[in-house]
Amino acid sequence: MTENDKPRDEAAEAELKGVPEEFLDNPEGEDGLAEALAALRRDLEAAKQDILYAQAETQNVRRRLEREKDEARAYAATGFARDILSVADNLARAVQAIPESLRADDSMKGLVVGLEATQRELEKVFAGHGITRIAAMGLPLDPNQHQAMLEVPTADAEPGTIVQELQAGWMIKDRLLRAAMVAVAKKPD
Repeated sequence: MTENDKPRDEAAEAELKGVPEEFLDNPEGEDGLAEALAALRRDLEAAKQDILYAQAETQNVRRRLEREKDEARAYAATGFARDILSVADNLARAVQAIPESLRADDSMKGLVVGLEATQRELEKVFAGHGITRIAAMGLPLDPNQHQAMLEVPTADAEPGTIVQELQAGWMIKDRLLRAAMVAVAKKPD
């Protein structure tokens, strides 16, 4: 049996798969075989890198989609919440407008209690969906949460301090739903 007739082992066969026959059958072509083997190894490493990059990109896309899905779920009520805020404002105005004489009147007590209970229930529903009222009174103006509608000259508060809340502001989780409309103190003339 000659050198060329020896059966090659399977590992060598697998490693040499794709190498042109003229390199395998040519004993003088060892340099060419080494070059072909080196080229195949470089191609293999490049293919491994490409696979790693593709896997990383797939994982990044999966994470981004999960984050977007979570955000969509968390903030799905945003449009509805904005619409219902005017109902909450009107209900709060109605409760505030009830004079003490009507609160004490037995014939109106059921209406007053019902309005107050409705207001508490609405606030409970808001809280359950991560909708919270923005604090304003007595705080410095925060342009990220408050919208200054007017300045009020006063010596009772530092300039830039909120002295009146014209309309309540609201957050949904960590996002602004509606800025609080406020009056801000300024130095008297």
